[in-house]
Amino acid sequence: MATDFASVTPYQPQYLFESRRVSLRGLEHHLLVWGNLEDVTPEQPLLVMVHGWMDVAASFQFMVDALRQQPGWQTRPIVALDWRGFGLTQRSGRDSYFFADYLADLDALLDELSPGVPVDLLGHSMGGNVSTLYAGVRSPRLRRLVNLEGFGLPAADADEAPDRYIKWLDELKSPARLKDYDDLAGVARRLQGNNPLIPADRALWLAAHWSRQESGRFVINADPAHKRPQPFLYRVEELRAFLRRIAVPVLFVEGAQTLYFMLFNGKYSREEFLERMTLVPDFRRETIEQAGHMLHHDQPVELAQHIAAFLN
Repeated sequence: MATDFASVTPYQPQYLFESRRVSLRGLEHHLLVWGNLEDVTPEQPLLVMVHGWMDVAASFQFMVDALRQQPGWQTRPIVALDWRGFGLTQRSGRDSYFFADYLADLDALLDELSPGVPVDLLGHSMGGNVSTLYAGVRSPRLRRLVNLEGFGLPAADADEAPDRYIKWLDELKSPARLKDYDDLAGVARRLQGNNPLIPADRALWLAAHWSRQESGRFVINADPAHKRPQPFLYRVEELRAFLRRIAVPVLFVEGAQTLYFMLFNGKYSREEFLERMTLVPDFRRETIEQAGHMLHHDQPVELAQHIAAFLN
């Protein structure tokens, strides 16, 4: 049964963020900042958070509110980034987005915000995958890494490359589009469709950050070009090389009710992911029972407890 959002009061954040802009690699990026960046020290490093595909930095608000309740986290500086072409960050102006750019943007962000002090890095889904690769090449820039459901992708065979390029070239010929909605309630219903576990008040609050109003319609805050496939194959042998070089402790948190692996019709499994992670020198895993892929929406308090215990 669909939620009647007319009777729903949006979630009320307990700890408000400050919205900031920073130029990274020629694009104006949008940041959410909780706390004072001038308070960063080696003993109290900056926590940098990066979201998943088709998401926004505001998605972490529920978890930040819970994290602030943990011992030692009342004033800890925290930053969440809108990736290029997502949220309020500038679009690239190109017809495709490439994965390596996310690593370079993250590197530039750390140069800007914490050039001399290693940060704690947290990423969800696509952001978890980016963060894991980054840890494999820039471990000295990090103190610890938290990966939330960044499972990666199935291995691709080299023979798939020509067809992948054909698909990419064909899709460049047509305009990319995202669905729009009548009102914020429609956006909130879309969020609940993506994740039935998200409470209605959180969905309605997040809808206002996940979308914007244009010509009387509500459109997703994302460049439609993100929907185009990348032409490059996912090379597991390269991933393994990154994993072996991670020189910081890694916490992986998963939702017991995640449907992530259903996307691949048996071509990729949780067991295969765990086998890959045996290559990470210092890897630990936690499972949250009443949570799916968007575990920072579903169980922010339990997730914050795991994160605080690990980062403390």
